[in-house]
Amino acid sequence: MDNRQAIGSWLSGPRAAAEDMGVDFGYRGQRLGLPEQGPGSVAPLGRRFGALFVDWGLCFLIAYQLFAGRDQQAAGNWALGIFFVLSVLTVGTVGFTPGKRLLGLRVVSEDGGRLGVGRVLVRSVLLCLAIPALIWDRDGRGLHDRLARAVQVRI
Repeated sequence: MDNRQAIGSWLSGPRAAAEDMGVDFGYRGQRLGLPEQGPGSVAPLGRRFGALFVDWGLCFLIAYQLFAGRDQQAAGNWALGIFFVLSVLTVGTVGFTPGKRLLGLRVVSEDGGRLGVGRVLVRSVLLCLAIPALIWDRDGRGLHDRLARAVQVRI
């Protein structure tokens, strides 16, 4: 075996190495019965980060103007609480936050229905902890979505 090939597969990660050996993982969302593209397909990572950026900016602006007395440190703390409330209220009622709606995304349960209050609370708490949102499965779902049995899809 060529050492350069072994190093390349190590740098590329286990998925790339498995694909090189012929393993077919399918597309993101296939295991969940979602379409490969278009409405109802798994939301791309870039859009999800964009929605998070919009939502966090909105929450920080509200916190800075209304609650923190223009103290940036306090505004960050308040923004996290506002973000939690925003997430619970909006995802729990209409299925999306303002940022997700702006970028054409929705949070649904794995079977395509609405998330119940308990699952929305679990998802929101884990999202506010940040680390679970940074761990993904092969369908591109964060740990917060996986534990809440949710998926973010395109509208």
